[in-house]
Amino acid sequence: MTTTRTYRPDRATDRPALGSAADWGLLLIRLTFGLLMAGHGAQKLFGILGGQGLTATGKGFESLGYRPGKVFAAIGGLSELLGGLGLAVGLLTPLAAAALIGVMINAMALVTGRGGLWESEGGVEYNVCITVVALGIAAIGPGRLALDRFFPWGRGGWWPAAVALGLGGIGAAITLNL
Repeated sequence: MTTTRTYRPDRATDRPALGSAADWGLLLIRLTFGLLMAGHGAQKLFGILGGQGLTATGKGFESLGYRPGKVFAAIGGLSELLGGLGLAVGLLTPLAAAALIGVMINAMALVTGRGGLWESEGGVEYNVCITVVALGIAAIGPGRLALDRFFPWGRGGWWPAAVALGLGGIGAAITLNL
């Protein structure tokens, strides 16, 4: 005897094979956010997408007190590129989020922190949004339409969020004190 199961969106274990609307929505958020952040990294590293490239970005980093500027520009660019790509495909999500959180803490500490809250006044608004989205993805998990879906951190939770925030904060603290 064959039975037919009815899809029940209220049951987490009873999802359609191609993912729920929440899975697809999270994929859309991850792809958009992750690829935009990867684009910021590519601007710094390669001078594409309207960016200045590593040498010019390095000079900007030196003016902020990072020495050698080119090395720190490469670290920032790689963090954005790899963190963004990791979130986009849902791979090593807590580490990808940590990379972006660390960069944003640095940006708030040395660039936008003196400008108050609002972006229009040179404030931290944009950096806070990036930090919260990255942390939120780590906490929620990347969803079923992600490479991390087979790993424990792929389901999200307190510990992946703590790893993302903790490593991002530690990385930022180390960078700010070098």
